[in-house]
Amino acid sequence: MEIQLSGISKQFGQFKALNNVGLNIQSGELLALLGPSGSGKTTLLRIIAGLENADIGSVYFDGVDMANTPLRERQIGFVFQHYALFKHMTLRENVSFGLRVKTRAFRRPAAAIRARADELLKLVQLGGLEDRYPHQLSGGQRQRVALARALAIDPKVLLLDEPFGALDAKVRKELRQWLRDLHQQTGVTTVFVTHDQEEALELADRVVIMQKGEIAQLGSVDQVYEQPASPLVFDFLGDSNIIAAQWRGDVVHVGDSAIGAYPSTANTAVLDEGAVDVYVRPSDLRIADAEQAGIDVVVNSIQRTGPIVRAEVSFAHSTFAQSHSTLRVELPHLHHDVPRFQTGATLRLRLMQFSVFAPQTITPVREQLSAPILIGRERERLAG
Repeated sequence: MEIQLSGISKQFGQFKALNNVGLNIQSGELLALLGPSGSGKTTLLRIIAGLENADIGSVYFDGVDMANTPLRERQIGFVFQHYALFKHMTLRENVSFGLRVKTRAFRRPAAAIRARADELLKLVQLGGLEDRYPHQLSGGQRQRVALARALAIDPKVLLLDEPFGALDAKVRKELRQWLRDLHQQTGVTTVFVTHDQEEALELADRVVIMQKGEIAQLGSVDQVYEQPASPLVFDFLGDSNIIAAQWRGDVVHVGDSAIGAYPSTANTAVLDEGAVDVYVRPSDLRIADAEQAGIDVVVNSIQRTGPIVRAEVSFAHSTFAQSHSTLRVELPHLHHDVPRFQTGATLRLRLMQFSVFAPQTITPVREQLSAPILIGRERERLAG
């Protein structure tokens, strides 16, 4: 099912939760609504579901206006963070609940309901546990039961509100891959809310990044991560270094050093030559060859955290007048550059990939995530 949102606005008292949000969700896609607390992502999900009404705007399912369609008629499967399973019911009874409470005219025979519940429990890898109760399961297993129950009614849309938020990190990672595989099997249009950047980047076909009730950026995982539309998006999607620079003749200069051509992904139409801010991720800084352009730095400290080596460096020359006096560098611990990162060593760093924005002061919006995000081509590049 395709979902169209047009001009959605919602206000709670003086707080504007959503401001003129427009979005087309493609049939069969897995879309992430990502943003910090208060960005409007859960409110938008609830409006799609029919749990909230927009003050202004419309919601369409396959071109049909849902304004007068109640929640029970929208054919939506909803999964919450805290499972919401019935403790006194077996897994089979929990999964089949939505089928058993339908009116007589639309209710399947009891044998068919039982078979459907057992089929879904097998689909979520819980076959053979049909007669167990929720308290006999782990948190990850309970969330699988909640997903099976949502799928039992054959929903046209599956809505997930931070479904893995109550689980530990290892279980969350396992369930992300499982959910991705499940989505490929079912093909149900799925929208999920998360504040976990890694979760969104690993699971979604496309990511909607929300900030202050508006869409800050919409795109594929590669687009939002490698071509962030604003400093806020760049900063929210992972750690960042900010370097004051000058753009002259299509080349970015830090102090007296040219560090590279202006990135092809940047929007040059909105920038004038002159002062700019360079945003570069710690994972995109590497040691330069002698003839390569780069930034001369002194290594202040080194720390190994599991498979990642983190270094803090400062600018080697006073000509690099910087508001951010240090940079952070991250490398896999087996990378060939690691041995050269010794405290006190002077190195030249090249920027493998960076973004350029007009100078501005921003407040970091990262929440509850400090670990580096290493995905897809990032892993491949770091291994090189």
